[in-house]
Amino acid sequence: MMQHNGKTGILLINTGSPNEPTVPATRAFLAEFLSDPYVMDMPAPMRWLLLNALILPCRPRRSAEVYRRIWTPAGSPLRVGMEKLKTGLQARLPEAEIVVAVRYGCPSIREGLGALAARGVNRIVVAPLYPQYAAATTGSALSAVYRHAAGRWNVPSLSVLPPFYAAPEFVDAWVAVARPLLDAFRPGHVLLSYHGLPERHIRKGDPSGAHCLKRPDCCDDIGDANRFCYRAQCVATTRAVAERFGWTPDAYTVCFQSRMGRRTPWLQPATADTLQQLLDRGVKRVAVLCPSFVVDCLETIEDIGMTARDHFLARGGEAFEWIPSLNDHPVWLDALAAILGRL
Repeated sequence: MMQHNGKTGILLINTGSPNEPTVPATRAFLAEFLSDPYVMDMPAPMRWLLLNALILPCRPRRSAEVYRRIWTPAGSPLRVGMEKLKTGLQARLPEAEIVVAVRYGCPSIREGLGALAARGVNRIVVAPLYPQYAAATTGSALSAVYRHAAGRWNVPSLSVLPPFYAAPEFVDAWVAVARPLLDAFRPGHVLLSYHGLPERHIRKGDPSGAHCLKRPDCCDDIGDANRFCYRAQCVATTRAVAERFGWTPDAYTVCFQSRMGRRTPWLQPATADTLQQLLDRGVKRVAVLCPSFVVDCLETIEDIGMTARDHFLARGGEAFEWIPSLNDHPVWLDALAAILGRL
């Protein structure tokens, strides 16, 4: 870490998961998650009605079943993965106090800040582990950090890890993780599948109101109008990874997964639709990377590694390779330590 007076703490933040794969625990998790105005950005009465009249009566049972598919004896894969990440990072940054927190569920951001205060830190590096900025992820997490930090009598000094979507260390880590698997698998096509967002979230992040999703090349470069654009940052990540691998434009596709609802337009192309289009073109061997996640979770393990794989193979695909995320790979641990050490 860079030299600072006093003890430094690092707050590693991710989204979260239910405490257990049961209907009550999943309902509590979804209620907190979907009550967030950064996630469901609509007037509070409408959000409350939609959540309580339509979503919570039905969705928790289905979601609990999905969580049971990926649950481990040690608990949620995301929670287990975050603890492994913390352990590996702590070995590389022994002078720092490192704590894991999640935006929804436990351990909460409030609890994480309290734990760091109890350890006597006077400066906190806040690390939202979302490579690309989105109001629904990074924005929501930082809003919670600022709110809870401001509520303490001794308000800590905060530094924030900015989006690292094209940081050379991040890109190098993805290459280190993916290259051996891709070389062995030899896919006919590679998908870079990012978590989806409603298109309105992208437009709301454009201060000019005249750039994002207004023309086909709106994400080719990042400037003042789209500096907070999640889609543009996903494209930048893809460009950097493709350059490192030496891929030609026809070798890979950017797509978006985990859509919620059918009435609101979400970012396109959808991962499921793209897989079907590849099958229609005769592509039978597909590999999928998910570079909007640094720790594997429901959206990577189940959405891609299970559901997308099963659908692709059932519809005529011959082979499907899901590339696990960075997790606690040594190259990624070295990279994250280097990135945090500059703050």
